[in-house]
Amino acid sequence: MTAQISDATEATPDMQVALNACDREPIHVPGSIQPHGLLLVADASSLEVVAGAGDIETRLTPDWLGRSLPDLVGADVTAALAATDLGPGGGLSLGATNGLSERLDVTLHRSGTYLVAELEPATEKPISAAAMLARLDVWNGFFERSTDLQNLCERAATAFRDLTGFARVMIYRFLDDGAGEVVAEDRAEGQSAFLNHHFPASDIPRQARALYVRNRIRVIPDVSYLPQPIRPGEGFATIDLSDVGLRSVSPIHVQYLKNMEVNASASVSIVKDGVLWGLVACHHDQSRFIPFETRAAAQALAASLSRQIKAREDAEIYRERLRLRTGQDQILSELDADTTFDALFHSTGEDMRRLFGADGFALVRGPDIRQTERTPSATDIRRIVRWLTDRGMAETFSTYRLPTDFALAETFADRASGLLALRISGDEPEFYLWFRAEKIAVINWAGNPHKAVAHDRNAILTPRTSFENWSETVRGQSRPWTLVEIEAANRLRRALLDLRQNRQLRVLNRRLTTLVAEKEALLGEKDYLIKEVNHRVQNSLQLVSAFLGLQGRQANDPVVSNHLKEAQRRLSAVALVHRRLYRNDSVGAVDLSRYLEELVEDMKSTMGEEWAAQMRLDISPVLVSADRAVTVGLILTELVINASKYAYDGAAGPIAISLDQYRNQFRLVVADQGKGSTRLEKMELDESRSAGRGFGTQMIRAMVDRLSGTIDYGSNDPGMRVVVMAPTESADGLSAADNEV
Repeated sequence: MTAQISDATEATPDMQVALNACDREPIHVPGSIQPHGLLLVADASSLEVVAGAGDIETRLTPDWLGRSLPDLVGADVTAALAATDLGPGGGLSLGATNGLSERLDVTLHRSGTYLVAELEPATEKPISAAAMLARLDVWNGFFERSTDLQNLCERAATAFRDLTGFARVMIYRFLDDGAGEVVAEDRAEGQSAFLNHHFPASDIPRQARALYVRNRIRVIPDVSYLPQPIRPGEGFATIDLSDVGLRSVSPIHVQYLKNMEVNASASVSIVKDGVLWGLVACHHDQSRFIPFETRAAAQALAASLSRQIKAREDAEIYRERLRLRTGQDQILSELDADTTFDALFHSTGEDMRRLFGADGFALVRGPDIRQTERTPSATDIRRIVRWLTDRGMAETFSTYRLPTDFALAETFADRASGLLALRISGDEPEFYLWFRAEKIAVINWAGNPHKAVAHDRNAILTPRTSFENWSETVRGQSRPWTLVEIEAANRLRRALLDLRQNRQLRVLNRRLTTLVAEKEALLGEKDYLIKEVNHRVQNSLQLVSAFLGLQGRQANDPVVSNHLKEAQRRLSAVALVHRRLYRNDSVGAVDLSRYLEELVEDMKSTMGEEWAAQMRLDISPVLVSADRAVTVGLILTELVINASKYAYDGAAGPIAISLDQYRNQFRLVVADQGKGSTRLEKMELDESRSAGRGFGTQMIRAMVDRLSGTIDYGSNDPGMRVVVMAPTESADGLSAADNEV
């Protein structure tokens, strides 16, 4: 084929038509075979031969059609198939069978519902398996001792020429753009050289590459052969011969070889990790047949070569990764979270440039640009950053032909034909830019790949006729960035992003530390003011309490004296929670159990030893807000006062106080063993006559309502039992724990 798509030349519509037409040629169903062998097609279930190709009548038997395949090939086909899983790409050797005048090697394949047997001339004196294994072992050692990949390919060319006897053997490697390059060559004297020559991608169409992976060796003993059609043609002309070595070759490829002045050829696939890495291409200026055992040895040798290639490439990748990782670690060791923009560039700029083998390096943050020598101007760098931003660059970008992607780069291609860019996100993004200068390349083609393209879309496709050295100069490109370098760039980006985030965190932490210090100073001032207020409030409460006590002792009326004592107890309840609040660090939350415990102790001291001995506590920790604690304390004080006044007619008697929590509510219980029924009747009467309620009862009701709670008066049998239930949280939804935080 003549069409070629290279880095230097855009594909014209006519070129693309030629490429597509070549890619559509059904080379796996040629309907014929090469004449040096025979083909038998048998039904897979009955093993009856239903079709064939080649000179079967004069080389095998005249009455072959309709015969049993095992009879014709002299082998137990059924047993052989049972012992082997014959799938796509596979071939089963059945040994040799006797023809009418020759020995024929038999290889069996499966094609849909058919079994296909190909028969080829067997060697009169085949090399023994032991001798061939010994030769392969020598060549494998020859490969293992190679110094690098280039030396390995050179040794492989020598080994395959020694094995096959062809006049010219080339190691042909596929490039990233689909074209191929001859990387090693071994040839007889007088043979033309193709070393380092490139061949366009169209020379080996897509479907041919797929067959090279499936069928690892192909031989054309004589390019001037006359194709032998499959007989009978009806129903069998389109049988899939992908795995058959005798398969007839595309007429385009035959003409291609003739144009190269090649009379016999062989190609052995070099497959690495399931991908076609390259070919061992063998050419001869005379007809040359390769027997079955030599082809098997060539396949084994190619498999060994592919393993050695993989080992060399993996080792090179490992060394490159190690170098990049070491260089990256060295750069990062010189940076920390406090490194400034200028310090970052001045301490690592040159190391950054050398890390990726770049000719120039630039660091951009907003309007600030720092750059090494041999980079575009600051204005051009800003244009590049704007272009990267406009195209939606997220993290990493790389190209080895920047002028093709960014037209303005043509003006500075000599300094920046290659670009590797990292973007570090943030309030003000940072761009790390590596530049590679233009590398003017002179590519030697085996013939002009752009010449003689048919402009008639309906014209018959013909292969190019010239393979003379044709040079092409490629500009606007740099040395490509490798996958390992791009991988390292992504890793470096993550490290730099972490560094920038740490730097921002350090700044935020310093600001936070300053704010915390300022807050602590304000809290200290607040604490001083609160303590001063607390001191004055406590003094005031003590003064009022003392005044009430003095008035109670001087009052001649017992009723007034009792009222004054009750007021003193209520005031003590308020003073106690006030002391509890300002004695702790938290002024938002109060442990209600501890507060009630201290409140009861205060009431015991004021009510006397007889009452102190009768009061019992059973309380559990409950956190409530301070204002709710004061309210609960006042409720408890009133309930105890009521019990002491009415339950035992002024005498001391048992009073049980309990506190516990049920989910988001607390329960306060005050129970006595006095005149329960009489008191309950009075309470019910007061409830029916709300205007006649006592002051204490009205105050308790008001305080329970303030808590959004309930109060129940019931019999304690004997005595009365008062139960107060209320939420631990206030109506605004803030719990004691929330207030504390």
